[in-house]
Amino acid sequence: MGPDRRTVRGVSPTFATSDPHGHLSELTAALREAGLVDAQSRWAGGAARLWVLGDLVDRGPDGLGVIALVRRLVEEAAAAGGAVLPVLGNHEVIALGMRRFGDTEVVHRGVRRTFSSIWSRNGGLASDQAGIDEELFTWLAGLPAIARDGAHLLMHSDTTSYLEWGDSVGAINDAVRATLADDDPVAWFDVLVGLGQRHEFAGSAGPLAARRMLRALGGERIVHGHSIIGDLFEERCDSYDEPRLYCDGLALDIDGGIYEGGPCLVARLSPR
Repeated sequence: MGPDRRTVRGVSPTFATSDPHGHLSELTAALREAGLVDAQSRWAGGAARLWVLGDLVDRGPDGLGVIALVRRLVEEAAAAGGAVLPVLGNHEVIALGMRRFGDTEVVHRGVRRTFSSIWSRNGGLASDQAGIDEELFTWLAGLPAIARDGAHLLMHSDTTSYLEWGDSVGAINDAVRATLADDDPVAWFDVLVGLGQRHEFAGSAGPLAARRMLRALGGERIVHGHSIIGDLFEERCDSYDEPRLYCDGLALDIDGGIYEGGPCLVARLSPR
């Protein structure tokens, strides 16, 4: 039985998941357990909102299947008065960069790089690449990099690098979309390197970094994926089954580490 999806004082429930990495069956099962899809994997969340914080592809067997599920749920949720809201992850940038630039060698910050080498080192699948046509490329490249939903600031990566692209949610999204609509590989690598940063809200300096983000962009708590809970807190990935609140309560990590044997997590953000 999934959670009660009734509104509380007119507030629809909000959920978030992240980093499915091509694990379609695990993502579907987690959404079903949360009461957001039915036995046929159709939207059952009513007016609920579900944020999907990136890394749909790579490392797992069916990135295209994950994308297809998310895109279908976007339409079904909207028709039911809810919303499914995907956000850009660093693996989307890797996959798109592979598609656009491939083996093209680029000198970026004094280092010679190719998207193909980064893609192959980070679990890129030829089957995923084969399905990225121009329409899907445009859809993925147009995803927002960051979002606000009430008190929550939602992003893929646990980094302050987003502030390099703007001082508001809208400005950041405009800047990243403009880069991914262009053919400058150096600017693409700037985005990829920025989204590849992690662990900036951990440790004694973490609250300062988190407050800097929240002060600039709004919200009271950061919700992110990208950094696996087990890696961030030096725990076995099969030792936990819930998102992890940390950083003086300012950050919530929802990446269970599915490709390392961890759970696919669906966090209920509000109302609690």
